[in-house]
Amino acid sequence: MVKMVQFIFPYYCDPKVEIGRFQNTAVEINQDYVEAHNIKVVRRDTGGGAVYVDRGAVNMCCILENDGTIYGDFKKFYEPGIDALHQLGATEVVQSGRNDLAANGKKISRAAMTLIKGRIYGGYSLLLDVDYEPMVNVLKPNRKKIESKGIKSVRSRVGSIRPYLASEYQDVTIHEFKDLMVKQILGIDDLSEAKRYELTEVDWKVIDEMLDNKYHNWEWNFGRSPRYEYNRDARLTAGTIDISLAVEKGRIAACRIYGDFFGQGDIKDVEAQLMGVRVVKEDIVAALNEIDLTYYFGKTTAEEIADVILS
Repeated sequence: MVKMVQFIFPYYCDPKVEIGRFQNTAVEINQDYVEAHNIKVVRRDTGGGAVYVDRGAVNMCCILENDGTIYGDFKKFYEPGIDALHQLGATEVVQSGRNDLAANGKKISRAAMTLIKGRIYGGYSLLLDVDYEPMVNVLKPNRKKIESKGIKSVRSRVGSIRPYLASEYQDVTIHEFKDLMVKQILGIDDLSEAKRYELTEVDWKVIDEMLDNKYHNWEWNFGRSPRYEYNRDARLTAGTIDISLAVEKGRIAACRIYGDFFGQGDIKDVEAQLMGVRVVKEDIVAALNEIDLTYYFGKTTAEEIADVILS
């Protein structure tokens, strides 16, 4: 099974949420929690569900030759990883469901893959340790009335790998665990035996450009979300305000505002002002500050209305 690995890129990272390629970011994450804890959100090139990973998980990414037997077959894709975990004592680990690994019924890994330029690009996370508090909160949407055509992730019980490792590995660090997995998968005794590819300055330039143009780009991470609709209401100083929105590709596509506020202007002007605006607080505030909100609502601010929209 080692033969099928062409390139392997193991890593661990600061907290982040990975969104599946076809998912609706707004449905999958708790935006307030993400912002408050400075957690990165990035959309993958692969399908599947949303996952939260941090420095308690090793991520095994790989590029494989497409021989016609592996793509879409997660059982075969996982075999080297399962064999490696078994060698490290975690014999309870088995392939579970469509694209997961589990130990005694608890999920400890999720995989995804896609085809890029004729090769299989895929990977999976291995939860050595689990920080349950952010994992639960970051993937808990806070919009209760939201309706969407996006694929909702299925939440299930999650566990850590550490308790299942052999006694000699119970105290391994995340870095040591990463190296152990690599050596087992490649069938080597020391990492010095592994053939390495050293990234050149040209490679890094291409990577930086890809980050700027895609993976750090709001349009990729949020703007590709499918259309969804939701309603929000609140009691402000100016009165009750009720806002119904349709959002498409991360921007307001339809807007209706109701309430018992005392305004002089036609509220349709405010609705039109919000059309096409990204569902990001600073953008909403900037758009609303271009008009005289007192004329339409009475005493209120752009920040107050933005908070209602994003609540």
